[in-house]
Amino acid sequence: MTDASAQQNDDLAPEAAADSGAALSPQPLAERVENRSQKPTSDTFRAFMASQWAPASQELPGLDASALFAARRRAAVSAMFPGERIVVPAGRPKVRSNDTDYRFRAHSAFAHLTGLGVDHEPDAVLVLEPTDAGAGDAGTDHAATLYFRPLAGRDTEQFYSDPRAGEFWIGPRPTLAELAARTGLRTAGLEELENAVTKDVAATAVRLLREADQDMDAVVAAARADAGVDAQAAGAADAALAEALSELRLVKDEWEVERMRASVASTIAGFEDVVRALPRAVGHARGERVVEGAFFARAREEGNDLGYDTIAACGNNATVLHWIRNTGQVREGELILVDAGVEDDSLYTADITRTLPVSGTYSDVQRRVYQAVLDAADAAFALVKPGTRFREIHAEAMRVLAGRLHGWGLLPVSPEEALSEAGQHHRRWMPHGTSHHLGLDVHDCAQARRELYLDAVLEPGMVFTIEPGLYFKAEDLAIPEEYRGIGVRIEDDILVTEDGAENLSAALPRTPEDVEAWMARLQG
Repeated sequence: MTDASAQQNDDLAPEAAADSGAALSPQPLAERVENRSQKPTSDTFRAFMASQWAPASQELPGLDASALFAARRRAAVSAMFPGERIVVPAGRPKVRSNDTDYRFRAHSAFAHLTGLGVDHEPDAVLVLEPTDAGAGDAGTDHAATLYFRPLAGRDTEQFYSDPRAGEFWIGPRPTLAELAARTGLRTAGLEELENAVTKDVAATAVRLLREADQDMDAVVAAARADAGVDAQAAGAADAALAEALSELRLVKDEWEVERMRASVASTIAGFEDVVRALPRAVGHARGERVVEGAFFARAREEGNDLGYDTIAACGNNATVLHWIRNTGQVREGELILVDAGVEDDSLYTADITRTLPVSGTYSDVQRRVYQAVLDAADAAFALVKPGTRFREIHAEAMRVLAGRLHGWGLLPVSPEEALSEAGQHHRRWMPHGTSHHLGLDVHDCAQARRELYLDAVLEPGMVFTIEPGLYFKAEDLAIPEEYRGIGVRIEDDILVTEDGAENLSAALPRTPEDVEAWMARLQG
């Protein structure tokens, strides 16, 4: 628009402006998302909406089973950072599309320290306030308070007008008293949060779990700047907190192991659903999506959600390590690799992979590859016990696979040369690690230091995967044609015990013979 035409439009009379489509009172952009709601605004409506509701229950819930364990975890954090304020946000909703949010899931560190799973709200923040030595909760050096948005009364406009927090839109939320009764924590409304986090920042060091809540990041950064706190030193302190909270989850307590057992059980049921769905998947243009959907239904029926996006990869797609498009067909005679886990309502997840013959029977070459991967997994599992180093699990699996690849004539060098740091030829067909820790995150404890992860000595209570694989891409000219397009991974969830290890997912068939018999039984 030229300057002249703009001036002409500005000079239009109100009637002419209306006729031309120009708005008499421009609506702020932020308000336009509400155009679809046609929300009544009369005083009569407000008064009517606030009346004649049954009273809310005054009965308080009992203490959650997780509360005692969460308190122990907070005590461990308190011991690590005496005299410092610890701020751990749950996180904020993430917009999926315009005014539609993804289902909310709290940051794993927040869930770990509060014991809360899905029944709490976005924007909540846990604050551990330093006290005199031993004067805090249960003799610790901190007093913990959970700040969150409590239930809005039915006499408030928020009750029916707020699509993110109103009970009319999203259902009831706990009151401050209810959440305190469940968690054993002090509770306070969000209106008190900013002062609690920023007061005396110059005198009280604040450690913040960053990147969980952008608003909290900004509040703390501004308070530190106003108080003259060194930004680089504060950033290092925040990073050390993230590291410590990640390392705190390396060893699971009894409650965590119990919830992981529940996740595994639901995941095994999901794999049974997958097998039953395979005949329908074969006749579908997007058969992999049929498989994905069958597992997802189980995850939502028995848990909170998927622990991660399901991999349902048939044929050559199984050689794509993170194939989550799941748009391919499921064909008779091929293998389908399914990597999936149910996230429990506690937010703990399983992570299991099985590679199944679509037709119900492995071919000779498929069985050969499958058995090699199974043997590598079994050899790695045999090493697991307290005192073994985490990295030795991977090394043992690689030793087995390099030997098989050499025996099949696929390695251009000896197994010893391939396994050397200067070689690694076998990694062309097994490029990923054999194990990762598992828990609240599918790749749990990811911020832990190398010496406590890869170089760590195994301890009772550690939970991790063992998941070797072989991936022979259809376009790989370094191998005979009979191997091309075959991808196999076998993954189980392992608990380190006092005298060895337990395969938590052992109830899901693993040997080729057991898999075939299991599939035949489920498909009738």
